[in-house]
Amino acid sequence: MTRDEFDAFCKQLPATTHVIQWGNASVWKVGGKIFAICSGWGEGDGPKISFKCSDISYSLLTQQEGLIPAPYLARAKWVQVEDQDALSGDDLKAYIEAAHRIIAGKLPKKVRTELGLAV
Repeated sequence: MTRDEFDAFCKQLPATTHVIQWGNASVWKVGGKIFAICSGWGEGDGPKISFKCSDISYSLLTQQEGLIPAPYLARAKWVQVEDQDALSGDDLKAYIEAAHRIIAGKLPKKVRTELGLAV
């Protein structure tokens, strides 16, 4: 998944916002909380996508080749895709959608209602 594809996919998820932070990283949020990040744009660098995941997914994914605990975010159960071939495009999209649901689910009920998210 390219950075443009990542941005286009995250943009279509409900109630998302996008900012560029931390040296040109593409950061996606729901309710002001980050659920996915795409960084890595230097010469020869492919995009490195990081996302929040469940405890079980974190345990499984970090044992898979090409996926690592996300730098600075691992203690919060974030994974970083280091190798583009580690996950299929469909699997990556499913994990990003799950990250969106996890973060949205932690928002206060009032905020979820204001954003039009399922309560």
